[in-house]
Formats: sequence, C-alpha cells, structure tokens
Amino acid sequence: MKQAGFPLGILLLSWVSYITDFSLVLLIKGGALSGTDSYQSLVNKTFGFPGYMLLSALQFMYPFIAMISYNIITGDTLSKVFQRIPGVDPGNFFISRHFIIVVSTVTVTLPLSLYRDIAKLGKISFISTILTTVILGIVMTRAVSLGPNIPKTDDAWVFAKPNAIQAVGVMSFAFICHHNCFLVYGSLKEPTIAKWCWIIHTSILVSVLICVVFATCGYLTFTGFTQGDLFENYCRSDDLVTFGRFCYGVTVILTYPIECFVTRDVIANVFFGGNLSSAFHIILTAVIITAAMLVSLLIDCLGKVLELNGVLCAAPLIFIIPSACYLKLSEEPRTHSDKIMACVMLPVGAVVMVAGFVMAVTNPQDCTHGQELFYCFPDNISLTNISRSPFQLTSQPSLWNLSVFQ
Repeated sequence: MKQAGFPLGILLLSWVSYITDFSLVLLIKGGALSGTDSYQSLVNKTFGFPGYMLLSALQFMYPFIAMISYNIITGDTLSKVFQRIPGVDPGNFFISRHFIIVVSTVTVTLPLSLYRDIAKLGKISFISTILTTVILGIVMTRAVSLGPNIPKTDDAWVFAKPNAIQAVGVMSFAFICHHNCFLVYGSLKEPTIAKWCWIIHTSILVSVLICVVFATCGYLTFTGFTQGDLFENYCRSDDLVTFGRFCYGVTVILTYPIECFVTRDVIANVFFGGNLSSAFHIILTAVIITAAMLVSLLIDCLGKVLELNGVLCAAPLIFIIPSACYLKLSEEPRTHSDKIMACVMLPVGAVVMVAGFVMAVTNPQDCTHGQELFYCFPDNISLTNISRSPFQLTSQPSLWNLSVFQ
C-alpha cells in the first residue's frame, strides 16, 4: 500500500489475486491437456529442454529466496520477543537475530524439511492458519488503539504512487504458490479439475480477504512510515504485539519446509531423475537449508528481498509461463475467454518483470534495520511538530504519553 498508494494498492491486490486464481487453474488444465503431472514436465513438453531449464531455475530461485526471507523474518521477529523476557540483556548474543536463525534452522526447519511427503505438513499448515488469524486480530486491535496517535504522512491518501509496479512484485510474492501446485494437486485423495477449482477459488478468496485487512489496518496505522516487515513498525515495549511477533515467527518457521520441498524437488528432477536415496535426500536438504541460512545472516532488509523475488521469479511463474503453456497447448478458438485472458497476462507479466526489476534496483525500499521509529522513544514527543519525512524526524517535548502503546 505504501509503494502503490492506498486506493490503487487495494485494486492491484484484488487484480493480482484474480490473476493468481486464474493461472493456478490454467496450470492444472495445461497438465491435463499435455498428460503431465508437474510444472517442469508441463513446460518441458510444451517448450522443450530450454523451457524446462528456465522454469527449473525460476522454480528453484523463488522458494530458495523465500526461505531466505523467512529466516530474516524469524530472526527479526523472535529476537524482539526474547528481549521482552525480564532480566534478559537486549545485547545478549543468545537472543540476537543471527543466533535465533541458526537455532531455529537446526532444531525446527531442518527436521521438518526432511519429510518426503508434503501431505505430512497438512497439520502444520493448519496451525499456521490459526496463528495467522491471531496475528490479524492483533494488527486490527492496534489499528484502533495506536493508529490515531501516529501522524499521517503528507502523501498518505494519494490514489497512486510511482512505485506501483514494485508493489505488484511484492503482491506476486505473497500470492504465488504455482511452484508447488502440482505437488498439492497430487496430494488430493481424488484429484479432479473441478475439485481443484473449488479449492483454489476458496483459498484465494480467503487469502485476499486476509491480505486486504492486513494491508488496510497496517497502512492506516503507519501510512508512510510502513516497513517491509510490518512488525518492525511496532514498539518493542508493546506486549500485545510481542505475542503477535511470537505467533508470526512460529507461523513463518512452520511455512518454511514447504518451500524447501520445492527447491529439493527441482534439484532432484534436474540432476537425479527425480529419485534420491535416503542418504542423499538428507545431504541435499541440509545443503539447501544451510545455504539459505548463510545468505539470510548477511541480509536484514526484508522489503528488498520481497521486491526482487516478486519481479524476477513470481511474475514469470504467475503471469508469463502458465499463459504461454496454455496458449500453445489449447485448441480452443482465439475468442475463448481463457485464451483472451492468457494473451493479456503475457505482456503484463513481461512489463512487471522488467520494469519492476529496474525500479527495485534504482529505487530500493528504505529499512530501519531494527531501529525503533520515532513514536517509540521513551520521552514524551510532540505530534504537532514532527517532520513528515518517514526517516528524518524531529520532535519537541509535549504532553503526549507513550503509555498508550503498552
């Protein structure tokens, strides 16, 4: 919402969710037309080996970068949770983001990622869904109690902003699940296109409603001060948000293994014919997770990771490749609604990918890098004498008491 402008952001969010729904159904239809049961085999049959290798690279890059972003969230979020434990020194190494990332990787994400059957993560995914509901309630609560006390930036309510394409990249990152849709489809007891359509329509509808509420409450609270990781905006002394951070960290940790499944599956298909011995399964999983962990220890700006992954990987996986496959495989007339939509998605995806990458590199998101924002300072500050630039703020004493945040 901050990148696109609030009104346009809501419209773009709805549009990206519709495209996601359409392309997920299109992929399974393409698989049925070609007699294939994976994204890679579908592209291989449609565009040959070059297309297969391109898709494999994208399918590996997207979940791998997602794993990095999940580690960043885990470290940033849980470090602030542990700092709230009475008697714990905020500078203690054992509650630092680096230590938390390493420990959560070794003790939770690595063991869960060693499963071979993605269906075994079903109960874990259900727990994540429940925790997401709890987090949503906390964000909504703080929109009411905290939002009115934070000054709004001058451009808070403009319809559109120049960085809207970057926003589409972040939204694409949020919605994409194309890289594992065939895995999920194959895990159904009785996989049919009709059942798949019902699952996708329901899932996307629930997801977009949650995203709209999150985006609306988060942006209405912080407007131009909004960070790529929304929980970076809240004060560390806020105990309710601390509980939300804990739920958020657990949710992300439990989501991580699904992405690891895909990266491992891509490598297994490309280099080992889809078959891995038990020993090599463990070794490959450990190598992938260790690589993601090492990169995440060096990066602490989530927004930049989301943008680049969205425009470079998510855009082609959502917009371009499903449309191209369907257009080549389908024998429907050109005036068929699916073909018309696919023809629109192709050029739009190309624009989002190229323009979004250029803008993400030349105009990257700002990050606080873990610093408290001005409204969290322990001293009383004035709400009437604040510079409206999100990152260059000055203040003078006043009668405003920050106990409202606790």
